[in-house]
Amino acid sequence: QVQLVESGGGLVQAGGSLRLSCAASGSTFSLNVMGWHRQAPGKQRELVASITSGGNTYYADSVKGRFTISRGNAKNTVYLQMNSLKPEDTAVYYCNEKDPGPYGSIDYWGQGTQVTVSS
Repeated sequence: QVQLVESGGGLVQAGGSLRLSCAASGSTFSLNVMGWHRQAPGKQRELVASITSGGNTYYADSVKGRFTISRGNAKNTVYLQMNSLKPEDTAVYYCNEKDPGPYGSIDYWGQGTQVTVSS
């Protein structure tokens, strides 16, 4: 059974930093694409950043240059370092793991962690 547990959210002032962590268990973590998504009130969930098993990364335009995704395969953990935070970064942040699976891709999700940026 795959489990993703996020931590590190909280309240921070604009311009501040937070580091989110997501610990995975029960999966072939080192082989899978890991990502961070976020959902603000009244908005659709959006992909913020992702990282492949080989370390290739993707960032949404809105966070490029401010956020950094990384992974520690030895600890089955993915991180999101968020710097220069803005009020518009306020959202629930979700960890996602994409398992290609033998019959098609399966998405696993964490429970989410709240990030609130005050102006």
